[in-house]
Amino acid sequence: MIVTGGSRGIGAATALQAGRNGYTVCINYLHNQKSAQDVVNEITDSDGQAIAVAADVAVEADVERLFDTVDRELGPVTALVNNAGILDLQTRVDNMDAARLNRIFATNITGCFVCAREAIRRMSTKYGGNGGAIVNVSSGASRLGSPGEYVDYAASKGAIDTFTIGLAKEVGQEGIRVNAVRPGFIYTEIHASGGEPDRVNRVKEFVPMKRGGTPEEVAKAILWLLSEDASYTTGSFIDVTGGK
Repeated sequence: MIVTGGSRGIGAATALQAGRNGYTVCINYLHNQKSAQDVVNEITDSDGQAIAVAADVAVEADVERLFDTVDRELGPVTALVNNAGILDLQTRVDNMDAARLNRIFATNITGCFVCAREAIRRMSTKYGGNGGAIVNVSSGASRLGSPGEYVDYAASKGAIDTFTIGLAKEVGQEGIRVNAVRPGFIYTEIHASGGEPDRVNRVKEFVPMKRGGTPEEVAKAILWLLSEDASYTTGSFIDVTGGK
């Protein structure tokens, strides 16, 4: 399994659960080598197998190197979790410049496409592969729009929803299932990137369950979609949003 953005938050929780479930895991990271290595160490300390690979999913050559490294060190990929994603400081659309938009879309949309492309070239029966599964990490923001905060981020996740549906139909006869999870207000470090580290505590009262979620709760949904228990599920979404 390759987990992009696997050094923290939902990605780290997914990698750790995958290791416990018997996957060999590649933890992809951008800058935080120590956190990625900590995840690797936790997996290997429990007799699992894992590696960490630095790569910027917004850079096509980095993605190709990431998959080539996994081919060489772990073998053919059978599961991809497209988790890497970024956002910027909370603001309105009329304050956003093109550089911000291009930066967010390059990681959140283009990176997801290119990672999926490389996975398909290895998994698809069309290319001699044995099949596999892809889970894209979208967001409840794709349905809500995030007005006044992250309309650009929400729009990028809306694109991922459409991508999930289209790709599932495209490769459904090639042994590949494609699904997505849409996390809601989850306690992760990404909120600090938007300038409000305690955002979940502020908004949790708007959630029917009156609490934020944990990365582990999202990871369990991801691992189910990747498992044989979901063998007839493709082009589908699991909202992990506490009812929001």
